[in-house]
Amino acid sequence: MKIGVPKEIKNNEFRVGLTPSSVGEYASNGHTVYVETNAGSGINASDKDYELVGATILQTADEVFEKAEMIVKVKEPQPVEWARLKEGQILYTYLHLAPDAAQTEGLIESGCTAIAYETVTDDAGTLPLLAPMSEVAGRLSIQAAANVLEKPNGGRGILLGGVPGVERAKVVIIGGGVVGTHAAKMAVGLGAEVTILDRSVPRLRELDDLFGGRVITRYSTRGALEECVLAADAVIGAVLIPGASAPKLVTKAMIAKMKKGSVLVDVAIDQGGCFETSKATTHADPTYVIDGVVHYCVANMPGSVPLTSSHALNNATLPFGLKIANMGLDALRADKHLLNGLNVHRGMITNQAVATALNKIMVQPIDALNNGQNLAA
Repeated sequence: MKIGVPKEIKNNEFRVGLTPSSVGEYASNGHTVYVETNAGSGINASDKDYELVGATILQTADEVFEKAEMIVKVKEPQPVEWARLKEGQILYTYLHLAPDAAQTEGLIESGCTAIAYETVTDDAGTLPLLAPMSEVAGRLSIQAAANVLEKPNGGRGILLGGVPGVERAKVVIIGGGVVGTHAAKMAVGLGAEVTILDRSVPRLRELDDLFGGRVITRYSTRGALEECVLAADAVIGAVLIPGASAPKLVTKAMIAKMKKGSVLVDVAIDQGGCFETSKATTHADPTYVIDGVVHYCVANMPGSVPLTSSHALNNATLPFGLKIANMGLDALRADKHLLNGLNVHRGMITNQAVATALNKIMVQPIDALNNGQNLAA
């Protein structure tokens, strides 16, 4: 198969779809890999590094999209990239379609087959291709909160861990999954007072055991959530409903009553955000203030640490990507977990959460693959 790796063009996105070592794996399996010039510059990988492992360097993204049968990216395609996709081409990347009607329409109109990292599953019921970036984002969320809490950056002027004789910061984490767990690890390590809210009692028990009593666990009712949020110096939104838009758990009314200079970090912003006042920001302009509360809602947080993020992502995506390259769409027919990653195929939406969020018709992925025609027409 002909694999294409374009340079990421989202604002301040420095990751790359395939690292040189991953390209070497594709090449050793007999596949041709086209890499746009300077695609790996964000991870200090030169064109020569890619050529040494068998890649062909192309000068423009247009050439990459034109020649490739499968495009491997990191972030969702931008409008200029929708226009480059073509019928029958495979797109393998993060998509986050539920809150993004425009991108969904672009993919539908292209006729491509779009496989979303974030909805691929495994036997344990987890999301193995989302997990590495959730780990990175969870840890970064605390770094971001600590930075924004500093007075010159608009915050209350409080040190997360405090010092002897001075109260430490209160960090509230909404959601006890991968993001929440890794956020808690960082916050506890910095000495903050940490509370995790979740609606799964078994998960709260696991977190209590994991942290040995160093975090406070709360069952997430509306009352408990409001109580914690109003007491917090920093709130981390770590909620995930796979494939679906994130629920707006923290309301405008709650935010209006929070401490002035407190911080909201919305890691769920890729799925629309879990704070009612959230809107996506970039690394170039990461924060804004509403009712005296600083909002940090960067939609590609792991892009700020591309070397770590690209290698962590490739470790997870490479086996599935190779399976697609080796077998084509039969890889999806043979692997139910990879099939769960199929979000759009030849004009059809094949993920129920996406279809529900956008009020569209959903076609069962296996039916879409086997039919090959636009059943949604």
